[in-house]
Amino acid sequence: MIRLVRPNKEHKMQALDFKQEFFGNNEKIINGSELLDQMENYEEWLVSVTNNISEETVNPAWVVTDAFFAVNESNEIVGIIDLRHTLNDFLKDFGNCGYSVRPSERRKGYATEMLRQILDVARESGMTELHLSVERDNEPSIKTIISNGGVYERSFEFENEMADIYRIDL
Repeated sequence: MIRLVRPNKEHKMQALDFKQEFFGNNEKIINGSELLDQMENYEEWLVSVTNNISEETVNPAWVVTDAFFAVNESNEIVGIIDLRHTLNDFLKDFGNCGYSVRPSERRKGYATEMLRQILDVARESGMTELHLSVERDNEPSIKTIISNGGVYERSFEFENEMADIYRIDL
């Protein structure tokens, strides 16, 4: 159905199209994109996500993070997901993982499968649990998390909105 692949230079045009589809849908935030939604230059973003894979090269303000595009059978980008291997003080309310599915590809089970596959990556890297945050009104994401074993852990407030943290034991 889909597979997770690391971003590379060959993804540039597809990644820009992916980003533009969100913006064209009045969505300015692409969760799990390691700031693809804020970067003007794909090559700079690619260097950043590549550097963030290793403790030796990770941005000092970040934590070691893997980012993947989810591609379908036709090698088209349908989603993006990241995995933060640790949580610093800032990330404790945002969790280990963020993900987004492009607007035209939603409700096809991609997010559930992306999260299932990233759980394997987390296990392989030695992680024992994942924490994921979700806005309370994001029913599709809540269902995705629960279907992958997520259990409600706690709530928090961010920018005057309530959100919940779920834990997935690996």
